[in-house]
Amino acid sequence: MTAIALIGSTGNIGSRVLDEALSRKHSVTAITRDASKLKPRAGMTIRQGSTTDVVSMAAILKGHDIVVASVKWNEASVHHVLEAVRNSGVKRVLFVVGAGSLLRADGRTHLDHMADRGIQPPTSKPASLALEEIRKVKDLDWTAISPPASIQPGERTGKFRLGKDLLLEDKDGQSAISREDFAVAIVNEIEKPKHARKRFTAAY
Repeated sequence: MTAIALIGSTGNIGSRVLDEALSRKHSVTAITRDASKLKPRAGMTIRQGSTTDVVSMAAILKGHDIVVASVKWNEASVHHVLEAVRNSGVKRVLFVVGAGSLLRADGRTHLDHMADRGIQPPTSKPASLALEEIRKVKDLDWTAISPPASIQPGERTGKFRLGKDLLLEDKDGQSAISREDFAVAIVNEIEKPKHARKRFTAAY
């Protein structure tokens, strides 16, 4: 059993990571800005907290085996998260950073590809900048994970491919995974680390 501190536990991805981790009997401290969104569950401790309050967040994180940060990077500062983790004494942290920084077949980032099509998701650029900062970190055992181009609610199949910095596409050019299977990839990495100080991705 791993003691997981999950920042963003009520979000689209964080809520699935919470479900997956609890189903595997891990101990999860579910951290959210609004604790009323969570109902008590076996194996879960509910804590209300914000990444803007570094001192309070560090106190919540203290004593866990790993921190998982699944937040909107246009609303949260990666510097605040890193400072809270450092001050907590936890050495392992996994960040969810978005698909925008993944490279497409032509060598451009997915962010640039979307911009050419007039699409600019509010979290893509901030998440790419967060990854740049994470990659500078030498004193923590960090991992970052990016989803594929499309990540929607769906089924948990447990079947998907892993990649590194390239956007994964299937034979029809689709780049997708369910939020449920993305959570499986995250908890797999928590249990059996394979991407220390690296970013990886998961897709069908």
